[in-house]
Amino acid sequence: MRVVVVGATGHIGSYLVPSLVAAGHEVVAISRGDRQPYVDHTAWRHVKVLHADRDAEDQAGTFAEKVAAQRPDAVVDLICFTTTSAEQLVASLAPIKAYLLHCGTIWVHGPAVEVPVTEEVVRRPFGAYGTQKAAIEELLLAEARRGTIRCTVLHPGHIVGPGWSPLNPAGNFNLKVFERLANGEELALPNLGLETVHHVHAQDVAQAFSKALLHPTLASGEAFHVVSERALTLRGYAEAVCRWFGQPASLSFQPWETWAAGWDKTDADATWEHVSRSPSASIDKAKRLLRYKPRYTSLEAVFESVTWLVSNGRIDVGGRKPSP
Repeated sequence: MRVVVVGATGHIGSYLVPSLVAAGHEVVAISRGDRQPYVDHTAWRHVKVLHADRDAEDQAGTFAEKVAAQRPDAVVDLICFTTTSAEQLVASLAPIKAYLLHCGTIWVHGPAVEVPVTEEVVRRPFGAYGTQKAAIEELLLAEARRGTIRCTVLHPGHIVGPGWSPLNPAGNFNLKVFERLANGEELALPNLGLETVHHVHAQDVAQAFSKALLHPTLASGEAFHVVSERALTLRGYAEAVCRWFGQPASLSFQPWETWAAGWDKTDADATWEHVSRSPSASIDKAKRLLRYKPRYTSLEAVFESVTWLVSNGRIDVGGRKPSP
């Protein structure tokens, strides 16, 4: 199968492209610049690499045509963020009967009524990102149901892996949080620390895309959550990080307004975006139809990422080495 991967050198693509090559697919990788994948692999020697500025080419109406010109059997779109972009891609791929796999987000869900949330619940997104992604999902699945195009939407959680900063136990990306926990310092959490975050290792997201490619009849017209088996509470997450570094957890809890006032606005805003959603998503559907089986738990995925941060001097943990 000839597969075009859009956003190929990002978090997911760094794992997906080598797995597609290993499975015998002919792969065309499209990325914006010359940035190298997060994970080096000899498989990239067998990949056709193209460069494109998607935003500019979408505005010019040429990006979708460039993708279709590769005559793909399937397209994995990891960086589509507007309905206009999605509409253009559908219009270009439908005539050549290419199978489209779109990367969504669990942020298509707003606050949950029952957890874990399933794919069938009514969408109640808020915020520009979640709302736009929900609109793309609705558009693509409607086109699939009409028979215009075969299409599948996969919704990852908080993607983690070696090479970038994971969402931390305070619900933001400030690396000082891991340093404080590793060094046995007190960390204040908002409210009672019982809000949830739901991670997934990039390799597991790549696995889900690979499995969806193998089962287009089952997957087309469907959306799937792609996360670890279980979400984490902020409190439980923080306690686990302390254990990795042999430290007792020294946690305190503050009402939201008090807590947010003690943080940089960027960090506080990031935390609010996450805790106000407190995702906890079911993967039963993906397990049943795609045979999706995440290799990593949430903590295992984050541990690998934190270990990379320590090994590469990105966080100061006083010379301690993390142990799961």
